[in-house]
Amino acid sequence: MRSLSSSSTSSTPRARSALPRLPVPDLRQTLDRYLASLEPLLLEDERLGKSSFKSAYSLRCKWAQSFESGIGKVLQQRLHGPPPPSSASSDNWLDDNFWMEKAYLEWRAPLLVNSNWWLAFHDDDLIPQSALTGESSDNRAGITLWQVRRAAWLVHRVLEFKGKLDDGEIHPDTTRTDVYQHPDSPTDIPQLMTPREIATRIRAVVLDVEQRLATGERALPVGVLSADNRDAWAVNQHYLLSLHPRNRTTYQTILSSVMALSLDHMTHTIPPAAHPTHSPQGISQEALDSHLHTIRAHHLNVANRFWDKPFTIIVDPSTHAGATGEHAPCDALVPSIVSEYGIVQGIDEAAFDGTLNDTDPGGWQRLDWVANNKIRQECDAAHARAIKIIEDSDDSVLWFQGYGTDWIKSLAKFGPDAYIQMALQLAWYKTRGEFTATYETVLTRMFKHGRTETLRTLTRDSRAWVLEMVDPKSTATARYAALQRAIKTHSRLTKEAATGRGIDRHLLGLRLMLRPQDGEEAPLFRDELFDRSQQWKLSTSGLSAGHLFRGTG
Repeated sequence: MRSLSSSSTSSTPRARSALPRLPVPDLRQTLDRYLASLEPLLLEDERLGKSSFKSAYSLRCKWAQSFESGIGKVLQQRLHGPPPPSSASSDNWLDDNFWMEKAYLEWRAPLLVNSNWWLAFHDDDLIPQSALTGESSDNRAGITLWQVRRAAWLVHRVLEFKGKLDDGEIHPDTTRTDVYQHPDSPTDIPQLMTPREIATRIRAVVLDVEQRLATGERALPVGVLSADNRDAWAVNQHYLLSLHPRNRTTYQTILSSVMALSLDHMTHTIPPAAHPTHSPQGISQEALDSHLHTIRAHHLNVANRFWDKPFTIIVDPSTHAGATGEHAPCDALVPSIVSEYGIVQGIDEAAFDGTLNDTDPGGWQRLDWVANNKIRQECDAAHARAIKIIEDSDDSVLWFQGYGTDWIKSLAKFGPDAYIQMALQLAWYKTRGEFTATYETVLTRMFKHGRTETLRTLTRDSRAWVLEMVDPKSTATARYAALQRAIKTHSRLTKEAATGRGIDRHLLGLRLMLRPQDGEEAPLFRDELFDRSQQWKLSTSGLSAGHLFRGTG
C-alpha cells in the first residue's frame, strides 16, 4: 500500500549487471547425454524381459546419428537464429521463443496443487502466545487483532523490499529477484505507508465485511473460479466480465496490484494423533501439517485466493502465515527471497502504537462484482472440483533427526543435494519395486532471464547403487563405492545443467523448431522412450525450508 499523497523524489537508476545470454548447447553433446539418460530405463526393460539392452540402445544411437546429420542440424540452426517477431526480447533463446507458453500457459490443468508454489512461514516470536492460539477479545468477522497486525507488517516489509528494488538500493541480478517486468521509473514516488496505517485500512475492510455479513449479504466467491481448469476459468472469466463494466474494472485492478492479501476467517486444525510426534521446534506434526494445508488450501479457504496472482500473502486468525503464487512469471526462488525479507524481522509492536479503533481512515476501495445465478452456480461447481483436487493431495514435512547437512558434508564428504537425491531413488525403488524417470530443478539464473533446467536424477550409476543397497550379498565397501560413483555423476549433471548444458530444454527447443506442415519429422522424437524418459512420476522440485519457512511446495 502506498499513501495517496506523494513527494517528488528521483528514483536511482537500476543497476544491472551484464549477465551472459543462455547458450544453445552443442547438438552432439546433448544427444550423447540424452542417450546416457536412457541407459537405466533400457537396463530395466532388459531386466524385466522386455527387450535386449544392446539392440534397443543401438537403435537409439542410430536415430541420434541420423538426427544429428539430418533434420537436427536444421533445427539447431533455427535455434541459433534471430528470435521470432512475436518475441518480447532477444535476451534468452528459451524465454524468447516458447518457454512461457510451453511450460505454463498451454498447460490447462488447475493451478491449485498442480502448479502454484507456496511457502509456509515460521511463527513470529514477537507475537504473544495467546495470539498464536487464536484467542482474541477483538474478533471481527472471524479476523483477529494480531492477524491484522501480522498481515500489515508483512505487507509493509514486502513493499519496503520492492521500494529498495525500485530505488536501486538492491539489484535484481544480485538478489536473484528479477522477473523481467520493470516498470518505468517514476519521478513522483508515493510514500510507503507505516505498518499502523496499513493495519487501520485492513481493519476498515474487516469492519465493512462484518457489517455486510450482518445484513445477510453473501460474498461472491470469484476466487474459486480461478482455481478451476484453465479453459473453464477462461470461459467463466469472459462471461463474468461481459456482465457489467464494473467487473472488468475490478478484474483489472486485481491483476495490476503488486500483490494480494488473503485473511482466512478460521484456523484449520487436524485432530491430534494417538501418539503425537513433534518437530525440533516443539510443534506437533498435526499442527505443522495443519499450517501447511492452510497455505496450500483447504475446503474453507480455497475461494479466498485469486490463483492467478503471482504473489499472495496469507494470514489466519492464529497469525500462521505464508505465501502462494502463480508460477509463470518467475520461479519459486524469487518469492522466497522476497518473503525472507518480509519475515526475517519480527513485528515491532511499537509500530502499531496501541489498539486499533473502529474509525475508517479512508484510502481504500471496495471491489464489487456484478453476478447472476449462472455465475453463482459456476462458483459452486468450481468449488466442488477444487475440493476433489485437495482431497487427492497431501503435504507434510518429515523431520529426520538422525543427522543432517553438517554430517553429510563434514563426515560423509558428500554434497547434501546429491546425497538426498540418492536416498529418494532408494526409497522409491524399495516402496515401488521399480525405477522411474525423476525430475529435479536446477536454476540457470547465472544467465540473463535464466529460469530452470531439468536434472535427470535416475542415471545408470544411481540405479547401480540402489541395486547394491537391496542386494543382501553386497558389502558395505561395494555400496559405498557405488554411492560415490552415483553422487559424482549427479554432481556433474548438476554443474552441466546450471551452466546451460542440460538436455531437456534443448530437446524441447529442437522439437518445437520442427515444421510438420512442411513434412519435417524425426524418429528420435516419435520414440516411446523419448516420452517415457520425461514422465516424471517422481518430481523433486522444491526449495529448502531453511530457518524461516516451515515448509515449501
